[in-house]
Amino acid sequence: MSEKEVLFTAEGLKRLEDELEYLKSTKRREVAERIKGAIEFGDISENSEYDDAKNEQAFVEGRILTLDKQLRNARVIDIKDLDTSIIGIGSNVTLHDFETGEDLEYAIVGSAEASAMMMKMSNESPVGRALLGKRVGDIVEVIVPVGFLQYKVKAIR
Repeated sequence: MSEKEVLFTAEGLKRLEDELEYLKSTKRREVAERIKGAIEFGDISENSEYDDAKNEQAFVEGRILTLDKQLRNARVIDIKDLDTSIIGIGSNVTLHDFETGEDLEYAIVGSAEASAMMMKMSNESPVGRALLGKRVGDIVEVIVPVGFLQYKVKAIR
């Protein structure tokens, strides 16, 4: 079975590579030291420090596997080649939210790079999917789990 292509901006790919390097070079060593220290306490059958460190080790190793897989299947979107007359992955958009009356700015990115805190919307989210291919002036209507959203595309960069 072929693996799904993972889309990134150059910035998003660099952030992922940096995280992977940190996990492999620094975090693994820190967790190994925690495990070693916990073992020195003696009986590991009832040692919460050991259990916590082993759980963290499992999390770190799982994250490393996930990042390795994403990087193997990564494709970088070259923002220099973007058509700013139409919304695509890598576009920065300004939307007018009819419900709140606010203008919102989002970057449309691949799902692995999405972050609500950083205003980076996944191309696979309901709103992200609805925005793809739209132009300035278009009205976008989206049914989402919490109801109905309506936006007007004000700018594409």
